[in-house]
Amino acid sequence: MQGAPVIVVNANTKREQGRKAQLGNIQAAKAVSDIVLTTLGPRSMLKMLLDPMGGIVMTNDGNAILREIDVQHPAAKSMIELARAQDEEVGDGTTSVIILAGEMMVAARPFIEKNIHPTEIVNGYFRALEDSVKILDEISQQIDTEKKEEVMKALQSCIGTKFAFRWGTLISDLSLQATRIVLRGGNVNKLNLEIKRYAKVEKIPGGTLEESQVLEGVMINKDVTHPRMRREIKNPRIILLDCTLEYKKGESMTNMEMTKESDMTDALQQEINEVALMCNDILKHKPDIVITEKGVSDLAQHFLLKGNVSVIRRVRKTDNTRIARVSGATIVNRPEELQETDVGTLCGTFEVKKIGDDYFAFFVDCQNPTACSIILRGASKDVLNEMERNLHDCLAVAKNIYQDPKLLPGGGAVEMEVSARLLEKANKVEGLGQLPYKAVAYALEIIPRTLSANCGADTVRVLTELRAKHSEVGGLFYGVDGNTGKIAKMNEINVWEPLSVKKQVFKTAIESACMLLRIDDVVSGIKKKQQQSGRQGEEEPQETFGDQRDG
Repeated sequence: MQGAPVIVVNANTKREQGRKAQLGNIQAAKAVSDIVLTTLGPRSMLKMLLDPMGGIVMTNDGNAILREIDVQHPAAKSMIELARAQDEEVGDGTTSVIILAGEMMVAARPFIEKNIHPTEIVNGYFRALEDSVKILDEISQQIDTEKKEEVMKALQSCIGTKFAFRWGTLISDLSLQATRIVLRGGNVNKLNLEIKRYAKVEKIPGGTLEESQVLEGVMINKDVTHPRMRREIKNPRIILLDCTLEYKKGESMTNMEMTKESDMTDALQQEINEVALMCNDILKHKPDIVITEKGVSDLAQHFLLKGNVSVIRRVRKTDNTRIARVSGATIVNRPEELQETDVGTLCGTFEVKKIGDDYFAFFVDCQNPTACSIILRGASKDVLNEMERNLHDCLAVAKNIYQDPKLLPGGGAVEMEVSARLLEKANKVEGLGQLPYKAVAYALEIIPRTLSANCGADTVRVLTELRAKHSEVGGLFYGVDGNTGKIAKMNEINVWEPLSVKKQVFKTAIESACMLLRIDDVVSGIKKKQQQSGRQGEEEPQETFGDQRDG
């Protein structure tokens, strides 16, 4: 061999090992958390992002910002996943989770530089996590979800950091109303799914935000199929179908041999009779409105119009299920199988209105509906998109409160309290694990520190005062007032957060930091194949970690 190097891994492969990989991961995590650092709290800044299609996104929602950013580093990708997981699980706290996870990583840096084994650090972190979750449960306060003002306290705090806060209680009223309507369905455990399915947000540009409302019913972006059909009906009888109302063609190739000149007319007459039969099956139930997910032929429209029926066609499946929930109708597959019990009679008014350039069909004044449409009006598309994101967060918080009706004080008060209690407990932790345990306690202070920094307050003084307050008995409610940067009692200025959101933030941040700290080797072996078509210079799209490869 005469000392020739043995090449095992491909020459193009980039590889980082040991401490270099760990410090690289810490740096990447810090870089991601720095992106959203200024978007925490009521005095937060907005970020303006250009997406690949040339559209603009203006938002301060942590998840929406990170979703649009394309990063190369695998650790940074993993951080961005955290915001998405937080958004899907509890809907709020996406910015906090990224900031906290970044700070947990930075807190571990001195230990790695002093050659403390990552497993020791991780053990200390996990002990701190267990203790902090117990502390959160201890200091949480039960609320009565029947009382509107108690639920509103938490919803207002969620909206307090968002763009929609300028409009007072508008968004929180909408989300509370929508959640209560969906709750009538009675399935509290699956409320997350139910809200996504049955509370549809419809954005209509134009008008003012004050015109936004929750309908006691459903609205769809459709018009009746024929201009002479009725556009306003009181107490309509509604039939919902998911089949076509047109002549079915033969499955296979069909040849017709015609011998007489009247044969063609007979064949066409047969088609007409088929459609007439279908329409008669529907008309014998005396409906006022027929809604189908598929097409309706001109002939069927003609027969139904004779029976004074309004028809709406090609409705989305999801819209159809919502109409079923508000009108009490059952979606039927074949017209001949219709029964009297399938007809919906719970809807009070059906009307078609023109808003802006589009026609919208409204099914309103329903009796105890269990689905609803939330109509958002606003000056421009960007405002509406941001409003929708704020509404999504607010609906998620409402869902969390109904599923687990416990609140914690906001404004960094919880983090300071947990931090103070962990520091007390740290002295009882034996061995090396004590250092990372304390590091978690100090890292939690990043939330109140960022809150006061975003207000332009003197962070050192504020944090020192807060530490002093929380070291005394009864200092639980002291936190940072996000508007003024001064210390205030959270129960007096009514800043609350749901327990489930806080728990998820702590768990996600610390567990992900532990996972990233245990990585000691990063191999990015990107295959670069030259394209055959003579364009040697261009490369194929790179196969990278995670998202793109998994689709």
